[in-house]
Amino acid sequence: MPGPLHGYRVVDLTAMVSGPQATMLLADQGADVTKVENPRGGDHTRGHPNRRGGLSAAFLNNNRSKRSIAIDLKDARGVETLRRVAAGCDVFVQNFRPGVAERLGLGEAAIRDVSPDVVYVSISGFGERGPYAARPVYDPLVQALSGLASIQGGADDARPRLVRTIVPDKLTGMVAAQAITAALLARTRTGEGQHVRVSMLDAVIAFLWGSDMSAQTLVGDEPPQTRAASFIDLIYETAEGWLSVAVQSDREWAALAGALGRAEWLDDPRFRTPALRQEHIDERLAVTQEALLERTAADWLERLDAADVPCAPVLTRGELASHPQVRASAIVIESDHPRAGRLRQARPAARFSVTSPEPSGGAPVLGADTDAILAETGHSPEEIRTLRAAGIVGTSDDGCGNDGGDGDDGGNGDERGEASR
Repeated sequence: MPGPLHGYRVVDLTAMVSGPQATMLLADQGADVTKVENPRGGDHTRGHPNRRGGLSAAFLNNNRSKRSIAIDLKDARGVETLRRVAAGCDVFVQNFRPGVAERLGLGEAAIRDVSPDVVYVSISGFGERGPYAARPVYDPLVQALSGLASIQGGADDARPRLVRTIVPDKLTGMVAAQAITAALLARTRTGEGQHVRVSMLDAVIAFLWGSDMSAQTLVGDEPPQTRAASFIDLIYETAEGWLSVAVQSDREWAALAGALGRAEWLDDPRFRTPALRQEHIDERLAVTQEALLERTAADWLERLDAADVPCAPVLTRGELASHPQVRASAIVIESDHPRAGRLRQARPAARFSVTSPEPSGGAPVLGADTDAILAETGHSPEEIRTLRAAGIVGTSDDGCGNDGGDGDDGGNGDERGEASR
């Protein structure tokens, strides 16, 4: 069944993670996404390790359901070819450093000339203005500048720590995809496209504010230092294995005390109310940890679940796909890729009751759809032969390979920044 974005055409100049995550979400929901890559290696993630059939897992997991066209944008003929490909497109997405798309001849004005109502999207690292705008950027730098690393450390005077996954990249992709669909909805009402700008820094700060910036919210009453309520997390060791337990209400606290055989906690003056339990959080978590050491995680999970205490096992990555809840929800799916073979991936998170598509295909081989896309966008067979002979366009069969090339990825990199074109 066609997805909710069926019929929309997206031209995608992004690379690495944040941009490709955004456009893969659109592709999974039915949009026709054309991924534009440099013939000499393509997206940098094509060269990442953990690979099979010439394709890396990193590329496969960020570029599903797209088509690939390989165009050399260092050459003016390649830029003009791309403008013809973009003619009439609904969405044009790029994540060059600010100013680079304009220098290439692919800025908003140039694309709007060939697609007047286009939703033009710019994804950047630090934003388009300010002293950091032109700097190269990677995920850890945004974690540092946004305050996320300090929050993860737990206090202003504690050692900052990185979240051990690329939250800014992936979050920016989600924000960009939502903004694109909102702009498309607005266009149906007004007939007018617009320029959507999303930076990794914007996305993370907005994400953090709702839960982690309470102390910075009331102007004039900011504390001199901010620290976490506790440095003890909610992952507990047991006699065998690990689990997480989280209780908030009086009912849940009483259920936990009963399940752990600690009825005396209910009379402890430190723990009588939610406010007191929060005030004495370190003591509360410490006694909980001490009690949980007496049995295995499996034993405790059975007891806690029977008492309706919020709890869950701590799974390794290898255990995730086989867990009963993950299997019941069919969150992890398997499919066959013509080059990479059998793949295991997470399905698109959102489900639609009427327009519920399956991913339309695996990630493309570099330039695999070049000729088809050029033909669809009005290029004659002779023009295609001329462009190919000049090396302006190519496919993997022309030596465009999927080994990451020599590092000249064309610069479509949100984390890496400016184009090397």
